[in-house]
Amino acid sequence: MTHALVLLLALLIGVIAGLRAFTAPAIVSWGALLGWIDVGDKWSEWMAHPVTVTVLTIFLLVELVTDQLPQTPSRKTTLQFLTRLLMGGFAGAVVGSAFFHTFSSLGAGIIGAVLGTLAGAAARERLASLRSGQDRPGAILEDVVAVGGGFLIAFLVSLI
Repeated sequence: MTHALVLLLALLIGVIAGLRAFTAPAIVSWGALLGWIDVGDKWSEWMAHPVTVTVLTIFLLVELVTDQLPQTPSRKTTLQFLTRLLMGGFAGAVVGSAFFHTFSSLGAGIIGAVLGTLAGAAARERLASLRSGQDRPGAILEDVVAVGGGFLIAFLVSLI
């Protein structure tokens, strides 16, 4: 049962990466620092280091700002999509490392990133079309879902 829950949470953190690529690793780093994700004496231990948390948080904040810019490319372009897959897989692996399920959780994180990328793009396009092409409300809503949902997922890891 535990393994299935770990895979589910890894998949969900991958979905977060599909919404906002750098949000997922920043949040798992915060989760490690706060003790929600047990990375002690594991390969992922460096994720709990304050420098790692700081750098990834800066990336998260920059991403939240740049996503609002009109020249930001679609998340479905090759580079954007691959970045989301890498970040989703990595964040999933960190979640899984807490339970010694790194590799299966890496795969779950990648699958989640695919789902989050495609579903997030579709939802945002739909919302923009309902608002006469205005994309900013959808972007802000997606930011809230990504950050809030990510922290919820990281916290849930501590309950397993």
